[in-house]
Amino acid sequence: MKTLVSSLLAAGLLTAGTAYALADTVVIAPEQQRVIHEYVVKQAPPPVVLPSDTAVEVGTVVPEAVEIRQLDVPDMQVQYDYMVVNGQTVLVDPQTRKIVQIIH
Repeated sequence: MKTLVSSLLAAGLLTAGTAYALADTVVIAPEQQRVIHEYVVKQAPPPVVLPSDTAVEVGTVVPEAVEIRQLDVPDMQVQYDYMVVNGQTVLVDPQTRKIVQIIH
């Protein structure tokens, strides 16, 4: 009985952890990605160089010293900030400074 309860508890924690990890990921439709890309190209922001210990991947917190810009694109249901790193547009949650999506 203890083994069953432990297994169920472990499965529940694993599922909750997976749901939390997925919550960090934003899915932007391809047509919206095109609009974002056009906006970023038009703005022509300087590329950002991140500290060597900061990975460009979803879930990474962008250091305060790194400048991120407000993304002012119409029809966005959620407001994001952005930066350009290595030729990629990186969407950032303005409240947490976490990377939520990388548009190639």
